[in-house]
Amino acid sequence: MRNTDHLAKKSKFLRLNAQNLAEGMKLGNFRSLFRGQGIEFSGVRDYVRGDDVRSIDWNVTARMARPFVKVFEEERELQIFLVVDASLSMKTGSRNRSKLESACEAASLITLASEINASPVGMVLFDGVTSFSCIPRTGREQIMHILDRLDKADNREDKPQEKGSALGQAISVASRMLNKRSLVFILSDFLVSPELYQKQLGILAQKNDVIAIKLTGDFDKSLPKFGTVPFMDVETGQTMRLPTGSQRFEKEWTTDYQRREKIWHDFCIKHNIRPVLMKSSEDEFHVLQTLFSQKLTGYKNTGYSL
Repeated sequence: MRNTDHLAKKSKFLRLNAQNLAEGMKLGNFRSLFRGQGIEFSGVRDYVRGDDVRSIDWNVTARMARPFVKVFEEERELQIFLVVDASLSMKTGSRNRSKLESACEAASLITLASEINASPVGMVLFDGVTSFSCIPRTGREQIMHILDRLDKADNREDKPQEKGSALGQAISVASRMLNKRSLVFILSDFLVSPELYQKQLGILAQKNDVIAIKLTGDFDKSLPKFGTVPFMDVETGQTMRLPTGSQRFEKEWTTDYQRREKIWHDFCIKHNIRPVLMKSSEDEFHVLQTLFSQKLTGYKNTGYSL
């Protein structure tokens, strides 16, 4: 049985920062991420003279042979969902910190902030397969369960059983698990062919508000000049010798990174997904605090990155 003392201490350490993030979540600017009127359908009732005819539910009216109108309630509960990438490529990053460590720390802060706000929170964790999932719930037991899974992944206790990245599959799992509009955070390096996740991500964004946090490392954009040295793709095991000292290679490496980032960014903007870049060497609390305090109007056209 896992010792919970470590988790309790980690939770206590993160809670102060999470308190500040929770306040940011409650700001009107942040809650404006929710599109539409901020209301949800709760049922129908008999039509009363003076009701707006646009609210008539014609399907029920036809079945019952008398007019009924739709009844809506204001959405007061902000439901949170996390999609966290624990694939092998996430275990690279900066000299001092992997992308996985950064993603798990950010996810832990969001989880604790959700608890403080009494918001239901759920998660999907994946590597080459979807390794863990839980529907959004409130309560201390749920919070500790999520923190435990993140801690195991962060400390490499959950070694991936499958190579590759099940990003698209994990996003589909999230779509099926969410029965009401939710705020979804995807924390991933998105190092997978766009056609393997874009369709699923577009479907998720149709019914939910999505923030895509793309984790980057020191070597994603450029490589140090070591000369011609062997490299191995941690996802596939494929090895090759790369001429890191070549200016032409350096330019092609950077160009390819910029091309992939543009594809990801443009897709997010097109589908009203908020794109955020986060380096593994950055302070996760600062990145999230800036995100939560930022005015969120206009991001559909301009995009957003830190």
